[in-house]
Amino acid sequence: MLYCHLRLGLVATIKDRANEIYKKVEDQKSSRGRNQDAILAACLYIACRQEDKPRTVKEICSVANGATKKEIGRAKEYIVKQLELEMGQSVEMGAIHAGDFMRRFGSYLGMTNQAVKAAQEAVKKSEEFDIRRSPISIAAAVIYIVTQLSDNKKPLKDVSVATGVAEGTIRNSFKDLHPHLPKIIPSWYALEEDLKNLCSP
Repeated sequence: MLYCHLRLGLVATIKDRANEIYKKVEDQKSSRGRNQDAILAACLYIACRQEDKPRTVKEICSVANGATKKEIGRAKEYIVKQLELEMGQSVEMGAIHAGDFMRRFGSYLGMTNQAVKAAQEAVKKSEEFDIRRSPISIAAAVIYIVTQLSDNKKPLKDVSVATGVAEGTIRNSFKDLHPHLPKIIPSWYALEEDLKNLCSP
């Protein structure tokens, strides 16, 4: 478990929270016979969310001893149910916002500070519109758009690998964001003329 924290750059409070969740679930005894790697990974995922340092399931998956996204997802639902039974109340997970991922994804892609700042502003603005996509899909599409407007253009494939969002999902999110780009992308970063010349991925 400790190795995961080092790889994901997590703080001690998250480690403590994950251990606390795991202990509660283990005390229930009903986790026997379940995939322990998936249970541990799901505890980590929930702890990150509760401590306002969310990681994507794909990021958790990368350190989860072979547990799949599906197994971690199932384990997460199981743990939340167990905790709710024990506490008699719903488990607070903390909302995920697209902005939570920008700095990390930007760093994976070697984006400049200015590009990351533009992406963060754009994501914040995008929340004013009714774009029915997950925060991570919006983050990935905004990163793709911002890099296309810079001298350091990133191929769709690279953005997909860095964010863990499928290329098709980024394409669809791009289409949903496209009509709002003049209001979303900061004017200090790109001119309206540049936005018009943006090609769909």
